[in-house]
Amino acid sequence: MIRVIAATIAVLAALFTAHVPAEAQDTVKSGADIAASGVGDNVPACAGCHAQNGIADGSGAFPRLAGQSAYYMARQFDDYASGIRKSALMGPIAKALSAADRAAVAAYFASADGPFLFNKRADPALAERGRQLARIGDEAKALPACNNCHGPGGVGEFPAIPYLAGQYADYTVLQLQLWQSGARKDSAEGMAEIAKRLSEQDMAAVAAYYQQLREAPAQAAK
Repeated sequence: MIRVIAATIAVLAALFTAHVPAEAQDTVKSGADIAASGVGDNVPACAGCHAQNGIADGSGAFPRLAGQSAYYMARQFDDYASGIRKSALMGPIAKALSAADRAAVAAYFASADGPFLFNKRADPALAERGRQLARIGDEAKALPACNNCHGPGGVGEFPAIPYLAGQYADYTVLQLQLWQSGARKDSAEGMAEIAKRLSEQDMAAVAAYYQQLREAPAQAAK
């Protein structure tokens, strides 16, 4: 069994490092090992929540990490470790990882890829409101267009700003709620201020719009 697991990890690492410069492959391989097996008794395998390829389970409880900016993910790890970003689950894990391990996991998931999975389709009217907020904003609420920072179509402005296109809507709504309530303290002068101007429907609309930008064709037809 151990040999089978080791072989599986090796195959996955090879797939995800094929397009990575040689000097970075050791870091990505280390991240793949942590994603598959964790570290010691205090760090479970990342794959348990985020899947080995970083696409999570499609429920929206856990974010999609595949292809996200390594810089952004490493910064989130550091914020969890320092307590700036609170999470009963991620906080202890981030603290138990070394800075090198956190960077390795971030590099690995940045190199990962996989299909976009969603558990439900958005109401067209809700998605249209989200499209307006994403592309134009709302002058009456002093809301700038989301795409101003997150890029055309929500593809992100790497390395500092994450992609939203294809991110799970439920996860996006939760983060906006945390910023609005003050529970999430990173980006206090950015996302927190914007979230405070959003209604619950606005949050749902933006999240729904960005999620459906990368729906798989079979799901989009439902």
